[in-house]
Amino acid sequence: MSQQPPGEPVEAALAAEGLPTPDVVIEPDADRLARAVASALVARLAAAQAVHGTASVVLTGGGIGTAVLERVAALAAEPEHAVVDWTAVDVWWGDERFVPADSPDRNELGARAAFLGRVGLDPERIHPMPSSDAGFDEPEEAAAWYAGELAAVAGEGRALPRIDVLLLGMGPEGHVASIFPESPAASDERPVVAVRDCPKPPPTRVSLGFPAITAAEEVWLLVSGEGKADAVAEALSGADRLQLPAAGARGRRATRWLLDTAAASKLPRA
Repeated sequence: MSQQPPGEPVEAALAAEGLPTPDVVIEPDADRLARAVASALVARLAAAQAVHGTASVVLTGGGIGTAVLERVAALAAEPEHAVVDWTAVDVWWGDERFVPADSPDRNELGARAAFLGRVGLDPERIHPMPSSDAGFDEPEEAAAWYAGELAAVAGEGRALPRIDVLLLGMGPEGHVASIFPESPAASDERPVVAVRDCPKPPPTRVSLGFPAITAAEEVWLLVSGEGKADAVAEALSGADRLQLPAAGARGRRATRWLLDTAAASKLPRA
């Protein structure tokens, strides 16, 4: 596993805000990337449980996100990697398509097949975003309900629970979760937002907003493929989050860009 620092502009900007500089980890290909992220995620959740007794993770969809979950489930089945008490892990989502519950477009369905149904999670600790047939007429209602779920778990008058790791994919134009460039969601200050007229189908979604994303202890961006290399380089050069939302995805304690060689191909060489 090799690491490469981001350029000076983003380092200076983060230092001014009191935030840690992102870590950049580069693996040779998407398969090696999924394996490395899965191992790191298991270790991070185990470490969180050692301190807090519980752990929490926000899942992402997409090809690399699903591949990571498949690898995590495989690790959980191996005795030597059985270091996480999966009954004490809270699972959330970064975004979801506002479609019927049985739609193949749902990130939840992919996660259940790849991971949730294979590791013995407590059903009460699985927190899917509402589907369009769950009794909510509008995505705004679903977003408000999910914000309430986050607050209920957080307790003590807080809006958000502790999130140990928040996983994000990134689109070739730099979107994360369902926050697209120059969209209303990019400047929305609510923890959960409704997204309409999304440029990528399906057009109606529910997404965590930046206040929830940046409240996570660690944010991990999982990016694979040459088609995303320009956006990776731009995000790590200090781009504005309104024009390139991935640039605003930062964790309180750590931000990790986890890339394959193709996705990292436009980064400056040390």
